Amino acid sequence: YLARKFFYLWAKMTFGQVLPSKARCFYDQKILQKTFGEWKEQWTVCREKKLSLRADNHYRHLLLNLTFKAWRAYVCQQQGKRNKYYVAESHAKKQTLLRTWQHWLVYVGVQRTKHGMQSVALAFRERSSLRISWAMWRRQQYQKCSGHKMNILALQHWAQSLQFRAWLQWRELYLYTQNEKQKDTRAVTHHQHWELRRCVGAWLGYLNLHRVKKRQNELAQEFHRSRTLRRCFSSWQLSWECRRRMHAHQRDLEKQAARIALWRVFAHWKHYAVLCVEEAQQCELAEKHYNCHLLVLQKYWNRWKSCL
Repeated sequence: YLARKFFYLWAKMTFGQVLPSKARCFYDQKILQKTFGEWKEQWTVCREKKLSLRADNHYRHLLLNLTFKAWRAYVCQQQGKRNKYYVAESHAKKQTLLRTWQHWLVYVGVQRTKHGMQSVALAFRERSSLRISWAMWRRQQYQKCSGHKMNILALQHWAQSLQFRAWLQWRELYLYTQNEKQKDTRAVTHHQHWELRRCVGAWLGYLNLHRVKKRQNELAQEFHRSRTLRRCFSSWQLSWECRRRMHAHQRDLEKQAARIALWRVFAHWKHYAVLCVEEAQQCELAEKHYNCHLLVLQKYWNRWKSCL
């Protein structure tokens, strides 16, 4: 018992209050905490990269979908225009053919009338001997035929001008309607692109704010950790300096008090008892400080998880 007691006393005087096993355990614990912090940071960075890749894929897919919808609407619109143009062209051809057929029928009727009148005139000329009357009648007939032809041509020109004017009005109205539809489509597409750009900008701002908050939390934790380590190191240095001074003073006392060995053993035992009490108190304080530190870390960890 005395040998073990003096061995513990010699170990404490040599290594201080902190034994090598406790120092090794504290060192392993700090290494584990630093490793866990680095792994957590790497995991967070990988997760942010995955989220950014998913956002880019979603944005690209949405743009492709909008482009395909616009192209499909444009193709349908062009096909409708082409069908309407074909219908209009077919209607114009039918109207032209109908007018040509009507003009041909009128021309045939006029020719038949002219042939009949010519046969009547020839018969009248054969029956009549008055060439002057025949010449006057022929002149008058020619004037009548010419006037009738001119009237027919004037009516045909008037009808064609009316149809061409109606076709021009229909074409202007159709072009105006198509332009209005295109303007509406462009306005809807512009509004959708603007809404999409605004949503992406808000999401990027939220990501930047989240990163800034995360960096601030990490800096605060690092500052608190460094401050705690500095405080522990200063207290340990002070206690080590105190022990070193006490050890030097004890050596002086041992040199001066060689004759009172019994009193020195008693003094050493008393000093050892005091050190044991102080060590127990310091161990309690260290446990309380470690528990407080764990509570603070758990608090910041819960806060970080809630923010995430």
